[in-house]
Amino acid sequence: MSCALTQGYIYDCKSSLGGLKSVLFIEQGNVTATTEVAGVVTAITLAVGKFFYKYDLIKETSSFTETITASVQNGTIFYAQELTVILNKLQANTRNEILLLAQNSLIAIAEDKNGKYWMLGQAGGLDITAGTAASGTATGDRSGYELTFSGQEKALSPEVSSAIIAALID
Repeated sequence: MSCALTQGYIYDCKSSLGGLKSVLFIEQGNVTATTEVAGVVTAITLAVGKFFYKYDLIKETSSFTETITASVQNGTIFYAQELTVILNKLQANTRNEILLLAQNSLIAIAEDKNGKYWMLGQAGGLDITAGTAASGTATGDRSGYELTFSGQEKALSPEVSSAIIAALID
């Protein structure tokens, strides 16, 4: 049985921007349900008293990538997700939060520079798989953290309706 195609692709205006503005994180276990329609998450139910934490990102530093990984021989396909987050300034409260991020399986919602939100780790969660804390060498170097979160999903990241974002954060 083949999977029927439903549309083509039309080259559009050059109006898209790269990069992330912010990322929201929550422990995977605190998302109790999601409603997805045609690739867009229209509702997210959280455990009582829980919410996403927002991390504002430094412009032109953070990104996410999804790599299609397929085996024709085995008939399998999955999508490897990688989220890279840069946090400037070495400080104790950021360090302490990174320790907590590293101990959890997470769900992230990344806000891109086009005003769109994308859910990462929806089914399988994201885990910190790499990171650095560095002082820099020269006066103008970054003093801060670079964190890499990775996950594997059965589909590309769904878009999250911007209409529900405000209700998800404290």
